[in-house]
Amino acid sequence: MSVIRRYAMARYVAGATAARVGDEMSGPALMLAGYALTGSASEASVLLAGITVAAAAGGPVLGTVLDRQRRPGRLLASALGLYATGLAVILAALGRLPFPVTVLIAVLTGLLGPALSGGWTGQLPSVVAGDRLPRANALDAMTFGVASLSGPVLAGGLAEALGASTAVVVSAALIGAAAPAAWTLPARSTRVREGRPGALIGDLAAGTRVIVTKPRLARATLASVVCCAAQGMLTACLPLLGERALGGAGRGALLLSCAAVSALVANAVLARFPQRVAPDSIIWAGALIQAGAFALAATGRPAALVPALLLAGIGEGPQLTALFAVRHREAPDRLRGQIFTTGASLKITAFAAGAALAGPLTTWSLPGTLAMAAGVAGCAAPAFFAVPLHTGEACEDSVRRPG
Repeated sequence: MSVIRRYAMARYVAGATAARVGDEMSGPALMLAGYALTGSASEASVLLAGITVAAAAGGPVLGTVLDRQRRPGRLLASALGLYATGLAVILAALGRLPFPVTVLIAVLTGLLGPALSGGWTGQLPSVVAGDRLPRANALDAMTFGVASLSGPVLAGGLAEALGASTAVVVSAALIGAAAPAAWTLPARSTRVREGRPGALIGDLAAGTRVIVTKPRLARATLASVVCCAAQGMLTACLPLLGERALGGAGRGALLLSCAAVSALVANAVLARFPQRVAPDSIIWAGALIQAGAFALAATGRPAALVPALLLAGIGEGPQLTALFAVRHREAPDRLRGQIFTTGASLKITAFAAGAALAGPLTTWSLPGTLAMAAGVAGCAAPAFFAVPLHTGEACEDSVRRPG
């Protein structure tokens, strides 16, 4: 029996779920702990921004280093352990060390953030292979849905019952608990290149070239990044949307649970029928579905908000699964980790930019901002098709999908 078969997919999913739930908890928990311990909402926001922006910067380098390892799971496990330790150090520093020092610790910790997303997913072909990969890919994407649904709820519940510091500790513990599953990931079946002076920079450039020059990968990356910017705009609107339409800012944040539930259900269906629709088609169709959902939310009617967020999840969940499928299909094995973590970094950056843009715009017009988010998501589909396929790929596509 091969190493691939001996390694249980259930163990992979358990580790990925623990890491990602802890990650989704850590943001709200840090915000709440920062506010509780410093008494300043602005400082709490700066703390969260520090750890998030650093994740965008650290992704390409982390992915490149993972690709150069014979046993990438061991480096991944170390990154998870360091990230969990960093969260604990941030908590200990709050109120005890000067705030700029605490932010610096958050930035250094955030550099390892992509290990919790793209770092895991990039190792999936070592766990399963062949015709089992599409279903495993859908299950992997579902762990993001589980995390986005349960993480903020756990953080808020623990903060309310036991204090915000406890929520940070539990999020760090969940991330650390995923390390054993990462450590036992199978070794690469292909030979890895020996490290050479300057080779790391060359590998970074090679990974970027692959993303840019492979049309199908470039299409999927561009569309997903544009959609993430729209999702960031929506997220920035939710507190004000909840306050105006649902009677409380906190209720607006709960709308994200609707999107998470529908994304989870949609991915469960996709996992059962993983090869019925080409992943490339799901990516641009998911963008249009999200655009329609945001346009529905722009009406501001309370009765329309829950259906709008449910519809958004139906577009977002399968789109993420399809994006992973395209990356697995198009990425060379020697650059797979870098392509996944670089893609995650680009999406994080786009989400943050969308949220930053929408914040001031909501004071001008909440419906106008949501309509703008719908327009941005709608642009993802034409952006997808704006990247031309090579002649050979276009002919292959016509053969693959006749009629």
